[in-house]
Amino acid sequence: MSDKIDQFNAYRQEMNEKILSQNNKVLKRFFNLDTNAYADAALPKKTKELLGLVASMVLRCDDCIAYHLGTCYEEGFTKDEVFEVFAIANLVGGSICIPHTRRAVEYWEALEEKSANS
Repeated sequence: MSDKIDQFNAYRQEMNEKILSQNNKVLKRFFNLDTNAYADAALPKKTKELLGLVASMVLRCDDCIAYHLGTCYEEGFTKDEVFEVFAIANLVGGSICIPHTRRAVEYWEALEEKSANS
């Protein structure tokens, strides 16, 4: 299952490099804005990652969910903490979020498995 993580990260990195290699000021500024939005400020980075995760689930973006789950894992969040985020996302987003919650749980388990095998 950890192949899922490696494949996601490799694809994301490859495609981001292709996008950013083009001389498109708008795309470069947007990527920079996204990076800076998640930096520590009035709200700590960890809080912003949880907000990003819940928003991604409500908006039903599996790539965004995987990205934020990976960052949450790196930041040291526990399974119980991310399950509380899943609960809030389902409460706010409704039952349409359930399939994304299933994939989020699968991805979280892959993160745990990869960490255990490292």
